[in-house]
Amino acid sequence: MAASHGHRATAAGVLARCRELVRPALAEAVGRLHPWAGEMAAYALGWSDATGTPDPGGSEGKGVRAALAVLGAEAVGADGGVAGAVAVELVHTFSLIHDDIMDGDGLRRTRPAVWKAYGTGPAVLAGDALLALAVQSLAEAPGPWTAAAVRHLSGTLNALVSGQAEDLRFEQRPWSGPGAVEPEQYRSMAEHKTGALLGCALGLGAVLGGAPAGTVSVLERAGRHLGVAFQAVDDLLGIWGDTAVTGKPVHGDLRQRKKTYPVLAALVGGGKAAQELAVLLESPGLLDGTAAARAAALVEEAGGRTATREEARRHLDTARRSLREASLTPAAAGDLDTLFTSLLDRSR
Repeated sequence: MAASHGHRATAAGVLARCRELVRPALAEAVGRLHPWAGEMAAYALGWSDATGTPDPGGSEGKGVRAALAVLGAEAVGADGGVAGAVAVELVHTFSLIHDDIMDGDGLRRTRPAVWKAYGTGPAVLAGDALLALAVQSLAEAPGPWTAAAVRHLSGTLNALVSGQAEDLRFEQRPWSGPGAVEPEQYRSMAEHKTGALLGCALGLGAVLGGAPAGTVSVLERAGRHLGVAFQAVDDLLGIWGDTAVTGKPVHGDLRQRKKTYPVLAALVGGGKAAQELAVLLESPGLLDGTAAARAAALVEEAGGRTATREEARRHLDTARRSLREASLTPAAAGDLDTLFTSLLDRSR
């Protein structure tokens, strides 16, 4: 039965409860991998160090997607949704491993990324292994709704690829003038790359719980809007986040000239700050610390930081309204609302 709570849980409490519920099944699934792939997976999940030794201090991440799968099931009165949670957590980990390779990011959660710790080829293999395991573990889940759940996940994987393709193609496009990336195009990319998996997670728990198609659709839509808000906050942290918390270099996204929402919103705002920002971003060579700091100040001056906060708030409000369209169990609905709200003010 869905969990019952005598009082409103905190977001940290919701995430911890769901992690505790999912962790044994996730560990069992990873244990089925080839030992080397399993070692890299355990490292990516924060369970061990790069020698395969258990690391009690490793960061396991927030587990948002797994929690959404659990809460999606509980929201329709079904048991835990653990099978869906395991699948989406494996897909998420696969996507992080491959994203770090494609983006050239050497750090993940304050530690070397998997490709830095093990090499690019092994990291690609580990990601492939996790993707295959995600589909297999979901396909083997008991119950009458397994085939529907696999179809649900498969569509999401295609959306993830589309979002990542759009993101990579953005790198080749100019900062200004014809062909420049517009905020609306970035929003579409974020909905595919980030929103699709959050929407899948929330809907997948409901699918496995045998919920009506209309309920699944509402939950998935809520998750997609949450994903766009989540990406907007990520973009803020990529420029102004605390390195000690995010594990990323200060102004890291600007140093790499990533086309993120704060920058794109600043550029379309016009004005002197936007013009100076465009010149700075179009200059040859890497942005050093001073130039990146100036770029961050210009983004803020041109309104990019404020616009991104508003973007996150707008999509979060839409996600919360969507939840109210469905008939959900009160406890799970409360937990989802708490979790949704907390993601806007996160620091990592």
